[in-house]
Amino acid sequence: MVNPRDLDPSESPRSFYGAELRRLREARGLSQDALGELLFHSGAYIGYLESAARKPQKELSERLDAVLGTDGHFKRLYALVARSRHAPYFAQAAELEAMADTICEYAPALVPGLLQTADYARAVIRAALPFAAEADVDVSVAARLERARVLDGPTAPQLWVILHEAVIRTPVGGPVVMAGQLRHVVEVARAGKALVQVLPFAAGAHAMMPGSVFLMTFPDAPPAAYVEALHSGQLLDDPGVVARCQRSYDLARAAAMSPEASLHLLESAAEDHTHADSD
Repeated sequence: MVNPRDLDPSESPRSFYGAELRRLREARGLSQDALGELLFHSGAYIGYLESAARKPQKELSERLDAVLGTDGHFKRLYALVARSRHAPYFAQAAELEAMADTICEYAPALVPGLLQTADYARAVIRAALPFAAEADVDVSVAARLERARVLDGPTAPQLWVILHEAVIRTPVGGPVVMAGQLRHVVEVARAGKALVQVLPFAAGAHAMMPGSVFLMTFPDAPPAAYVEALHSGQLLDDPGVVARCQRSYDLARAAAMSPEASLHLLESAAEDHTHADSD
């Protein structure tokens, strides 16, 4: 976890929030534990906020203003932190993935956002929002592609993805777009940026049938899980719930094809989509 004293306040609104929290807490002569007690949180949680490892919440910001006597300062800062190009229910998960040490995702219907091409992302967004202005779709596509930059560089998380076979058989955006998308997934995997497995139709019933999951671990913070439904999502940080999600993911991983066999299937499926376009 980043030392709060090394945090660059100009890096992001959340970093500025954390730096301000540390500055004003210390100005009141309070330790992280002491402030945590006043807010009914642990001192460790205050530390996560100060190091920008956790996103502040509106209610907590209001309590901070009351406890520290800051006249709405943290409520106003929260408004800056809450702004995001992502859907409101996914914004916090999107911020956390940039700090994650490992990411494990099960995708039952769509190629995960971190692996999407621009054409595939546009097809997905346009299908979900058929009446959206083109400029708004452009912004959403750009935000999705920006997320993928987390896979570049020495601090990239270890990404493990399980795709249900339904994902690779559905021609999102048409055969050409789908073929390009599958080849992109193979390229990312071959480059060592992700480990990809396919859970085949033949696997039958499996532990992840109830839905998708996005699991994240951090170098110096508790793990978290994100689950998503139609136009909604929830970030889970209860240790017991996250552990159960991880066990279900591990069971699905055990039922999936090997990574090498999965890439061969992805390449074969890409060829099938290409041939479908020429028929």
